[in-house]
Amino acid sequence: MSTYILNIETATTNCSVSIAKDGSTLALKEDNDKNYSHAERLHVYIEAVLEEAKVSANNLDAIAVSKGPGSYTGLRIGVSAAKGLCFALNKPLISIATLEALANQIKVNDGVIVAMLDARRMEVYSAVFDCNHKQIRETQAQILDETSFMDYLKEGKVYFIGNGVEKTKKLITHPNAIFIEGKLPSANEMGLLAFNKYKISDTEDVAYFEPYYLKDFVALKPKS
Repeated sequence: MSTYILNIETATTNCSVSIAKDGSTLALKEDNDKNYSHAERLHVYIEAVLEEAKVSANNLDAIAVSKGPGSYTGLRIGVSAAKGLCFALNKPLISIATLEALANQIKVNDGVIVAMLDARRMEVYSAVFDCNHKQIRETQAQILDETSFMDYLKEGKVYFIGNGVEKTKKLITHPNAIFIEGKLPSANEMGLLAFNKYKISDTEDVAYFEPYYLKDFVALKPKS
């Protein structure tokens, strides 16, 4: 029996949805609109990938969602949609760490991968993975400076990926730093990660699941 999983990624400006069969992407629909139009597009994209993959919603085995860190609003929209589908279809919910899926966009033979998302000012959300995509440093919100990631840079190549790269490459000039630009988390890489979790029944409690914001959302006070 094949396993069909719907994957939803909304942690950044990239509104991304895929259907995967046994971990391989059958259909992918995504759009990196800088205006965060997830609320309007997400359900349209879900219908589009189901139609393209010729899979009915009832035949899905699970719904996977990118759990963060990332945009507060984006994560809420994605998680709300995923939970709604799980309740409506009576399917299990699988959560995928956003930075892990991002790191899986590149294949390297040596060194480490730093997946990073832009936070505020000189801050990024980052996690470090070895060349086999195993996480070797926990996810952190960190302020960047010239010495960031120096322990890894002294040891060998460090591949930086994600929309935190632009501000990082202005600070870090070490010859071992390799910057992979123009990459955002995508539902494409979620398929295999979600399938591996599904096989061991690593699922979430749909009623109580919350996105991983990493730090509390701070609402800016309006200027009087």
